[in-house]
Parts: sequence; structure tokens; C-alpha cells
Amino acid sequence: MPSPRSSRGGAGRRLLALGLACVLSLWPLLSPAHPHGWVDVSVRVQMDERGRVEALHQRWRLDPFYSLLLLEELRAAQGEAPMEARLDQLGVEIRHNLSPQHYFTHVTQDGEAVELGEVDDFTTLERDGRVVLMFRLPLAEPLPLDQAAMHYRIYDPTYYIEVLHEADGDTPRPDALRVTGGDCATRIIAADPDPVQVTEAASLDRTERAPEGLGRFFAETGEVRCDLP
Repeated sequence: MPSPRSSRGGAGRRLLALGLACVLSLWPLLSPAHPHGWVDVSVRVQMDERGRVEALHQRWRLDPFYSLLLLEELRAAQGEAPMEARLDQLGVEIRHNLSPQHYFTHVTQDGEAVELGEVDDFTTLERDGRVVLMFRLPLAEPLPLDQAAMHYRIYDPTYYIEVLHEADGDTPRPDALRVTGGDCATRIIAADPDPVQVTEAASLDRTERAPEGLGRFFAETGEVRCDLP
């Protein structure tokens, strides 16, 4: 199976689940194995005045082919609504589908799960031919980082789509993970899946459901550490 950053093609079903039959029919022709599409993500960690994490501001850029198909569907839809309104409605449906899954986001500290809140700001737009989602995902309670680092992973549990930080080649971009409001160190840790898991993902086609949780083995990990000496 090609490396994650060299195999970006096709489109993701679970991300939107909008029932676009013409889009679905093309997927098996484009990517016979999991994953079937990807998202480029960047994260801005927002700190409060006491140095605690308040929220993760995320920007998702859907892959170019899936974006093209979605935009064509929106343009072809009946009615007089402008594209901005159609994108807004798309965002409503995306939010409805991702909310129960906490936007594929998993935050931990010292190995313990950190509870997330509800997204309170969500924007959908088109930039350079790609559908872009921007939202603020708050933590249920502010998280101090003076004693331990925070880690997060963003992934589709079934690995139908792949979520990767914005990168130049195989190197994450400096703005793929940044912090505002605090003096903290960040890094993005590449996934290191077992060969058995790679083989399992490669053997699955569009019609087969991956074991729940497969995606976590292919997820990058973002680290924010403020307990600096």
C-alpha cells in the first residue's frame, strides 16, 4: 500500500454522508482500498489567560476531487440560492453528521480522554477549488498544561477517509499546529501502523466495512507541551 501522503485520491463517504449517488458510484474506480479520500487539517490551539487550553480551532480542506464533485452538485441543484447559501446548507449537514463523532477529534492528557464540548462556530466555503470547513471545537472544561502535555488525534474510525496535517511533501507545515495565548512547544508525530494493519486496510474495498477503530492506527498525533523547564 502506498504511503499515506502519496496515496491521496478519491473521496470520503463518512465525512458528509449526503447521499450523492453520482459521487458514490465513482469511488471504487478511484481508490480500491482504504482510505478512499483525505482531508488536510490545520489546528490552532486556543489558550485562556491562565494558560489552559480552551478550544481547538480546526480547518479542514477536502481533497480536490471530492471538492470538485461536491461543488458541481451544489451548482447543479435546483433553485435560485447563491453558492454561499448552498455552501452554508452543506455545512449544516456536515455539522449534523460529524457532531455525534466529535468531529473525529480525540484529545488526551496522561493517557486519559479529555471531554469535548459542542462546536459553537462553523463555516463552510470554497477556496482555490477545494471545500474548506472551519470550526471551533471547545473543551468541556479548560485544560491546564503545567503538569502534563496534551495530545490529540483526528481520524475516521473506519479509515474510510484519512486526515493528515497540512504538509509540504512529508513534512508538516509550521502552521499545521500552532498555539495562541501561551508559550508552548508543539510537534506532530507521524503514525506508525503495524504491517498487519496496513495489509488489512489495503484489502478493504468501498463496499466493506473496516473494523471500528482501524483509523486510529493511521492517525498523526498532535502534541502541545507547556510544562517547559
